Amino acid sequence: MTAPVSPENSRRLIHGMFKAELESCFLELGLPKYRAGQVWQWLYQRLVSEWPQMTNLSLALRQQLAGQFILESAVAQEIHGEPGATRKMLARFPDGERVEAVLIPAADRQTVCVSSQAGCRYSCAFCASGQAGFRRQLAAGEIVGQVLLAARLIGARPSNVVFMGIGEPFDNYDEVLRAIRILNDGDGLNIGARRMTLSTCGVIPGIQRLAGEGLQVELSVSLHAPNDELRSRLMPVNRRYPLAQLLAACREYFAATKRLITFEYTLVRGLNDRPEHARELARHLGGFPCRVNLIPLSPVAEFQGEASAPETAAMFIETLENAGVNATFRSSKGSAIQAACGQLRYSTQETEDGAGRVQGSEFRAEGVDQKKQDMHG
Repeated sequence: MTAPVSPENSRRLIHGMFKAELESCFLELGLPKYRAGQVWQWLYQRLVSEWPQMTNLSLALRQQLAGQFILESAVAQEIHGEPGATRKMLARFPDGERVEAVLIPAADRQTVCVSSQAGCRYSCAFCASGQAGFRRQLAAGEIVGQVLLAARLIGARPSNVVFMGIGEPFDNYDEVLRAIRILNDGDGLNIGARRMTLSTCGVIPGIQRLAGEGLQVELSVSLHAPNDELRSRLMPVNRRYPLAQLLAACREYFAATKRLITFEYTLVRGLNDRPEHARELARHLGGFPCRVNLIPLSPVAEFQGEASAPETAAMFIETLENAGVNATFRSSKGSAIQAACGQLRYSTQETEDGAGRVQGSEFRAEGVDQKKQDMHG
């Protein structure tokens, strides 16, 4: 299910609304349309998180709006990491559900990695995000709220957004696409579509729908294995959408959009990193305009595996490039705070037992055993 409008009443998540929808709401409330424009500027250009900060609105108007809209779609409950380095945020939503988001700085950009679901249905072997199961979909406003948490942390809009956190974006297609369009709004955060990346474990209907959206977003597809037998062991989604069908859908996507797809391949020592695996992957992708990101395995408690040696990655790159496939090795960022690829954890809602003690909420970071799920960084 998607998040309720609000647990206590019918207040709407303001960050899940398009500007035109906000204007219509203001008109229905008997307020002039330009007031909606003022609020929009405070939200996305001034990055405010409290009604009193909107100083060109009267107290009476702010009180009226507070009764209609939820302004804090996501609250940063915890932040790990140092300024200037990769930082992980525990985002709490109005109903108490919590997920992780990651801010990844680089010399020329600030990337925020966001979650699209509370939990995940797909149970990929070396991803921590689905280990606690699936709770609910995130609303568009809760996704946008994660980006705004990062923006307030750095004092500016992030330059890039990647949907590589907890959850499968195409399993929450409509809310994710709504969030992308809100983030892309030229009067708001104005994050370019080409600076947003959707990552999927291989949900073919989502790839097919995205091809017809007319959006210039980047598409990333997790492969992690070059054949059905191995991929089904690592990624149960392959049993529903086998590799040949997935690659055919990717070729159709490229034909329709002319946009390169990035294939993600996590290297696991002795499992999917042998020379025959590299040759098999090269046969699949040779002649297909695409990119391959080779990723070192990030430690996940539930998966017993080790990262491949650097020379193995070099062998993979050489094999792929000899087949005309553009391949790179992406170094891990954020492992020290459990914020690297596959490490993000869904954090269950706090509940009290009969003695009034809080249960079901741990957070895992920097060796401290507290529960939380890591997102792709």
